[in-house]
Amino acid sequence: MFNCKDTPVVHAINGHSPPPLFRYCKDDTTLDIVFPDWSFWGWPEVNIRPWEKQTDELREANERLPWRKREPYAYWKGNPDVAGTRGDLMKCNVTQKNDWEARLFRVNWAKERRQQFKGSNLAKQCTYRYKIYIEGKAWSVSEKYIIGCDSPTLYVQSRFQDFVNRGLRPGLHYWPIPQNDKCRAIKQAVEWGNVHPLEMQAIGKEGSSFIQDLHMNNVYDYMLHLLTEYSKLLTFKPTKPEEAMDLCLESVACPFHGKIRDTLMESMSMEAINDSEPCSLPSAFEPSELKQLLMEKTSDGTKKVVESIIMKSNEGDRSDANYGIIKVFLLFGLYLGFNFFV
Repeated sequence: MFNCKDTPVVHAINGHSPPPLFRYCKDDTTLDIVFPDWSFWGWPEVNIRPWEKQTDELREANERLPWRKREPYAYWKGNPDVAGTRGDLMKCNVTQKNDWEARLFRVNWAKERRQQFKGSNLAKQCTYRYKIYIEGKAWSVSEKYIIGCDSPTLYVQSRFQDFVNRGLRPGLHYWPIPQNDKCRAIKQAVEWGNVHPLEMQAIGKEGSSFIQDLHMNNVYDYMLHLLTEYSKLLTFKPTKPEEAMDLCLESVACPFHGKIRDTLMESMSMEAINDSEPCSLPSAFEPSELKQLLMEKTSDGTKKVVESIIMKSNEGDRSDANYGIIKVFLLFGLYLGFNFFV
């Protein structure tokens, strides 16, 4: 069974596990099985192209506008009304009294629909040095597009896990932002990044590479492994219900002026079909590794990751300063020696 709603719902009850559902996200209290979301195959209603085409546009946008030439602020655009945490984020917008180094924009959905979402081109939003990711009602489909911009992602802590973010590590692929102190943390990240551009750019590049290296073949491999392993657990033979309806490609030719059919055709893999086995699964985490990864994503872990990044950069700053002092003394010594012998 597959549930297309946002929030996970399958909870273990009194130690008993009910049959799980496939879903786009889960959290630590639910048993829903994470599956790639629909936007990998395009989202024609909001003018988002299939993933391979969209990543090409993101790469072109990144090359067109280098990081140092981008607006030196944190950027977010979306619907703040779907979740309290997003409404809280809007308090971090620039005002006459405060500047938290964030530029936040509310999407006018009625206006976007009238303009066929031309103002929501994701590749055209790679114009700020920092991008903010924040969950909506659950995980947000915007996640992979935000991280793919080469701009370091200021990732507001989320309890939801999806197909993409389970492999992301704070401090390596993104800069973690705590839920309870967003504005101050965003300002700290932006100001630190503008002073330490090399370190911050490295985080942006790591995150962007992680996302852009996720090809559709990897998505299909994951789906095949998941369904194959899941099928081994079945204790019954699935049958098609009598009231089930077969859908063919022609049935989606008309909606949204044929865009649904267009995106389905565009998302088809053009690589040659072969009989080889799917990719081999990576080895499982050691208990200590898994514990470390989970700890990094807690509130305390997030704080420690940020402190570690800043501490390492300070050590580098001190070593650079010491090198500069030594260099001055060496030059001064050469100057004295030169004048002495002359």
